[in-house]
Amino acid sequence: MLTSAPVRNVPMRFLFCVVGNALTNRRLAPSRCMRYFRRRMGKPKLAILISGRGSNMLALLDAIREGRLNAEAAVVISNIESAAGLMKAKEHGVETLVISHRGRTREEHDAEIAAELKRREVSLVCLAGYMRLLSSQFVRAFENSILNIHPSLLPAFPGVDAQRQALEHGVKITGCTVHIVDEQLDHGPIVLQQAVAVLDDDSIETLSARILEQEHRIYPEAVARVLRKGFRVDDRRTFLAD
Repeated sequence: MLTSAPVRNVPMRFLFCVVGNALTNRRLAPSRCMRYFRRRMGKPKLAILISGRGSNMLALLDAIREGRLNAEAAVVISNIESAAGLMKAKEHGVETLVISHRGRTREEHDAEIAAELKRREVSLVCLAGYMRLLSSQFVRAFENSILNIHPSLLPAFPGVDAQRQALEHGVKITGCTVHIVDEQLDHGPIVLQQAVAVLDDDSIETLSARILEQEHRIYPEAVARVLRKGFRVDDRRTFLAD
């Protein structure tokens, strides 16, 4: 287990959210209480990275439009030019960029994305089905500033095919988890969870659809929670002061 010197009230420049089953090299969060968001004047700016349809991206954009999430969607970035979510983002009036990963190293690709985020003074980035392995340099550059949503009740069934794992293990309850990312896979402190019952006649497809419905509900909730002034992390537990 990694260790670090005590950290108190350290301001962070960025908050990252990982949505879906994106994999990343992760670093352990420090074991001291700290706030994960440095507030700017006005609404915090969101950037959303996608590789496909962007259904969780739409959940976040809808939450912003409806006033449930006090943030501004600054840009949607995809590594895939044909990603269906790009058109959906444009329909919501959000700027879109394509930054292809082809023909370059992971570090070069990640560095260009990071530069675009900094240029727009982005405060919060959501990886909404962004199916790229993040470089360790990228994760370390934004240490303790990444969120992920995973389709199981962690620590159960980490990694890919979580819904299949749940069915094969015969569990009666599964769900989804929003957690802070560290250097271990699907491991960091949990922000929010939602249980979903496993039905006797469930298939991977039917179970996945019901879990995804709850992902769309709790992800904006979890982001709003983390952005609130009273949010803090103590070891592996998260709290929101009144």
